[in-house]
Amino acid sequence: MAAYGGAAPYRSREGLSTRPGASSEEIQLRIDPMHGDLDDEITGLRSQVKKLRNVAQEIGAEAKFQNDFINQLQMTLIKAQAGVKNNVRRLNKSIIQNGSNNVVHVVLFALLCFFVVYLWSKMSRK
Repeated sequence: MAAYGGAAPYRSREGLSTRPGASSEEIQLRIDPMHGDLDDEITGLRSQVKKLRNVAQEIGAEAKFQNDFINQLQMTLIKAQAGVKNNVRRLNKSIIQNGSNNVVHVVLFALLCFFVVYLWSKMSRK
């Protein structure tokens, strides 16, 4: 097979052949009128291009939908972070105002629970 600008024409298939053009980068296409099935192939290519265009449009629509969803999710996350930060601030203020009485109450409750379980286990052995 010769290059584009070679002396012998390149024969791609029945009815199509190339000739060297004015410069080595140009190709002239000659269609043999004996083979008229090119219209069918052009129609087939046209339908394939339409299908590819539809697929590309669907991909674009799906990408836009997912982008909008991610943006909405990001806004929800930002609002949730702000709410958590607000509640932590309130909790810290409450702890500072009430002192450490809550910790004492929790420790006393835990000791009471352990004592009750201990007594119950002693009573159930008898």
